[in-house]
Amino acid sequence: MSSDLDSLVRINKEELSRLEQTLGYRFTDLRLLQVAVVHSSYAFEQGLGGSNNERLEFLGDAVLDLVVGHILFHRYGKLHEGELTKLRASLVNEQHLAKMARAIELGKFLALGKGEDSSQGRSKSSILSCAYEAVVGAIFEDGGYPAVADFVARFFLPDIEGKKEELLIADAKSRLQEVLQEKYNEAPTYRIEAEEGPSHQKLFTVAVCFREQVLDTGRAGSKKEAEQKAAAAALAKFDSENG
Repeated sequence: MSSDLDSLVRINKEELSRLEQTLGYRFTDLRLLQVAVVHSSYAFEQGLGGSNNERLEFLGDAVLDLVVGHILFHRYGKLHEGELTKLRASLVNEQHLAKMARAIELGKFLALGKGEDSSQGRSKSSILSCAYEAVVGAIFEDGGYPAVADFVARFFLPDIEGKKEELLIADAKSRLQEVLQEKYNEAPTYRIEAEEGPSHQKLFTVAVCFREQVLDTGRAGSKKEAEQKAAAAALAKFDSENG
């Protein structure tokens, strides 16, 4: 089996070298990268047995949880455990990992069985996300924690701040209610301040109020989103006032 894998590496050496350049990491053992891009359908057709990316995917999944969690822990000291967990989940889920895989054109390098290849397997989110995890597992196995931490930081940091803002805005109403209930045992209310634009392209301005005082406002194309933005703005004020 090892000789089959070695042969595969020799055949694909040029492609693997291009993938290394894209990843910004040079493998000591190129067989690890080769296995990371071998889908089980190809391994089955070629008689490669267990030389597919499923085990590396398992490892990469755990490594991503650790490394992304470690980055978030140090980057966002004010976020609670639940918020950190949600933020990490938004970064390591299938959809986001598939997006990361597409950004480096990982699909081009995959070894797929004929059936998977003919059914657009190279663009399937499930296959791409698993292959991305396998690549992360391969880097960890080859270079250890420092190598994989460097890789994850380079590729994930550009998206982290945006994901954090998305998450905080989406969760703002429930968080504001928790803050006010805990401190005053009362909940905020929301009211529409303005509606602008044609019916198919409305823009709503919503105020979040507490004890008849406006805490802040938010504007968006839907009432729900405007409420979330108003709540997020009110929370940001609370955070700045409380240091």
